[in-house]
Amino acid sequence: MSPTEVARRLVELCRQGAYETAQLELHAPDAVNIEPVGATSPNVTGRDAIIAKGKHFVASMEIHGGSVSDAVVAGPYFSLAMSLDLTPRDGGARFTMEEICLYEVRDGKIVREQFFYPLG
Repeated sequence: MSPTEVARRLVELCRQGAYETAQLELHAPDAVNIEPVGATSPNVTGRDAIIAKGKHFVASMEIHGGSVSDAVVAGPYFSLAMSLDLTPRDGGARFTMEEICLYEVRDGKIVREQFFYPLG
């Protein structure tokens, strides 16, 4: 798939809430996940580690809803704006997480994802 096709499919799956399906289908086995410096969530390498990280996030949050923008594609890269309406399951206050997600595609698979969001 081209970067545009990968981007469209990721948007489609994310809008359905099918994040794990998206990771299984679209991420390369050695994909890299990068969080902002200072984030409590670690950077991980490998599709299996990315999926495990996603499962941990979903287990720790009640997700009330969210949104995913259309993709902006440039060469092998694309970006999305995402937001999630969340309540931590540990009793924390409900909040909205807004982020810019940058992806790199090689050989029809996502090889790198990097997230940008405010901390604190």
